[in-house]
Amino acid sequence: PEGLRLRSGLELPPGADEATAARVLSRMASRNHALAGFQGGGCYRHFIPAAVAHIMGRAEFATAYTPYQAEVSQGTLQACFEFQTFVRILTGLEVANASLYDGASALAEAALVALRVGRGRERVLVSEGVHPEYRAVLKNYLRGSGRGRVEEVPLDGGGRTDAAALKAALGGDVAALCMGYPNFLGVVENLESASRAAHECGALAVSATTEALALALLKSPGDCGVDVAVAEGQSLGLPMSYGGPGVGLFATKAERVRQMPGRLVGETVDKDGRRAYVLTLAAREQHIRREKATSNICTNQGLAALAVTVYMALAGPRGLRRLAELNAGRAREVARRLEAEAGRPRVLSAPFFNEFVIDEPEGEGWFQSAVAAGVVPGLRLQQFMPGSAVAKGRLLVTVTECNSDEEVDALVEALAG
Repeated sequence: PEGLRLRSGLELPPGADEATAARVLSRMASRNHALAGFQGGGCYRHFIPAAVAHIMGRAEFATAYTPYQAEVSQGTLQACFEFQTFVRILTGLEVANASLYDGASALAEAALVALRVGRGRERVLVSEGVHPEYRAVLKNYLRGSGRGRVEEVPLDGGGRTDAAALKAALGGDVAALCMGYPNFLGVVENLESASRAAHECGALAVSATTEALALALLKSPGDCGVDVAVAEGQSLGLPMSYGGPGVGLFATKAERVRQMPGRLVGETVDKDGRRAYVLTLAAREQHIRREKATSNICTNQGLAALAVTVYMALAGPRGLRRLAELNAGRAREVARRLEAEAGRPRVLSAPFFNEFVIDEPEGEGWFQSAVAAGVVPGLRLQQFMPGSAVAKGRLLVTVTECNSDEEVDALVEALAG
């Protein structure tokens, strides 16, 4: 629009040569300070082996924008196939797709699946414990699709979805019940009980996981009776990158495979009997007639999914479980120290993985003072959940294997002061 156009020239200096630009950028980068970070809330700091980037750079995985001509993209298709296998194992469900944009859009797609199979059911129940940004994306998707309406179920005093409120909200017009696992407060929900309650009224049970590493330790969503499990895979081999890109994990039961969004890669043999990979299902409007499509997802997060695949292959099931146990144990150690040495006990009684909630210190400016001292003590929940009684004046602290003893000492000192 005319009113948004720049009317004067850009005041830019002449371009510099590469060597000069590198020196200037290096000087700028040297001004960055390394902070001890205990933020989480959907984006997590984990160690990524150098082998991940090395393997991702191999020529076998180089491909065009998207594998429309599957026969010339065998490396990419095999990686997608392995990715699907790993996601299926991690979630305990029967079939997984070749990835979605991120965890938030994966949750929205799960709700759309439930509305399609719900035969007139139009209510989607979502726990207040589901990540606030996931809930916002879900509402936006449904508003844009013209289908369904989202109703939120509050949390109880322990940080879990309120059982009485959930029972009152469930009914014959509910298409899906969406639960965090663990939820935004780090709490492990009673997913089995919630799934049973959803099934009793004919609704689908959907779990949404922001910290995918937790699934290496917790009972799988599939074993808890969940119909669709979605997650953000960033924890498994992707850097934080200022919040993105991530990769959406999506798994479901085989009976709903044709309702699944995105792509599904399958294994077959070519005319010479050699193993080959193909796009078995691609129910996207770019592939098939629009009226038959189950999604309009433009692409899967191919490079990010490849990183997750390599990471999980390198770690293996025992390695992932050991890492998950390390995170859980480290978080409990820090929680104990904060209570004993800083007078900041956990305020939620329910079980947790590697995130927990404490009360913030009194007074103004304490958070800025902690950052100035070199430690980001966590996420201030009121910024994410304004108006929530659970969030007011509270801090979400996340601990991973990347938090050193020195960082923990700095956190304790900052919160004690």
